[in-house]
Amino acid sequence: MAVRSFSYDVFLSFRGEDTRYCFTGNLYNVLRERGIHTFIDDDELQKGDQITSALQEAIEKSKIFIIVLSENYASSSFCLNELTHILNFTKGKNDLLVLPVFYIVDPSDVRHHRGSFGEALANHEKKLNSTNMENLETWKIALHQVSNISGYHFQHDGDKYEYKFIKEIVELVSNKFNRDLLHVSDALVGLGSPVLEVKSLMDVGSDDVVQMVGIHGLGGVGKTTLAVAVYNSIADHFEASCFLENVRETSNKKGLQHLQSILLSKTVGEKKIKLTNWREGIHIIKRKLKEKKVLLILDDVDEQKQLQAIIGSPDWFGGGSRVIITTRDEHLLALHNVKITYKVRELNEKHALQLLSQKAFELEKEVDPKKKKK
Repeated sequence: MAVRSFSYDVFLSFRGEDTRYCFTGNLYNVLRERGIHTFIDDDELQKGDQITSALQEAIEKSKIFIIVLSENYASSSFCLNELTHILNFTKGKNDLLVLPVFYIVDPSDVRHHRGSFGEALANHEKKLNSTNMENLETWKIALHQVSNISGYHFQHDGDKYEYKFIKEIVELVSNKFNRDLLHVSDALVGLGSPVLEVKSLMDVGSDDVVQMVGIHGLGGVGKTTLAVAVYNSIADHFEASCFLENVRETSNKKGLQHLQSILLSKTVGEKKIKLTNWREGIHIIKRKLKEKKVLLILDDVDEQKQLQAIIGSPDWFGGGSRVIITTRDEHLLALHNVKITYKVRELNEKHALQLLSQKAFELEKEVDPKKKKK
């Protein structure tokens, strides 16, 4: 099966007259600041009642669909056609997510076509001729379907500020992407137990402290693979995450400020930041991340200045943050006062043979004569 490529992380479907310059506009801005690439239409893509080919392409290149169901959403046949296309496109695709937001509307009104939704559908029925009645039934089905999807409900007379409501949505979306950031190409031979042991050391459930854990061992022993596995298994517990790979090589070639820029881009969406030196980066990291619960991995560290520039001290980060450092130099961890460490040991004979067998099998598949062109 071909891997689907995505142009957008999030696609926003909404009634412009209702929420463009308030809720949806604010939601878009927070998503963008978090570094989540979000599609929001510019009105030029809306021509008449039907969605354009450009808008259809944007839908089919997006991964998460936030449907803002506001009071006048159903009065727009364009919105209803857009909703129908989204639901048809996402049906049966487990890698896509539809997230309805009931913005000052009752979900039951959407489901049972009551209130403003019932009135809008009645008005559409009056305007449609007999040959287009099929559209009306399609819209009704789409509204019923979207109302049955677990989502968010906001009311002005509720007990929550709108900015907090937006933050909850953004956290859910952000966590969704945390799960998809890293890929382990090799099987985790012999790493089942180490993953559990490192996770135990990290004590992810404790939010009152910032924990730094060092993973050390010989070169090629599997430190990075272990860090990736741990990262993937706990990333959804954090507001933001960042995996800085090959710290030693990157800092030598591009400087510490480049690594700092990557960190800020991944955690707070600072896409256009230009750091003149790593000392300036320290100030910005401390200011931007001191209230944020983050997961940060520094892979292949070989000098203390790398740690000083990126994770100077625990109070740089918000409560509950976790930092993993992989290095060949156990002494380097002690210099930076990293007290919790884990040593990755070489594979035993059983696991080494298992890994060798897997590699041999993969190679055999690659050179299978049956698959060669004649």
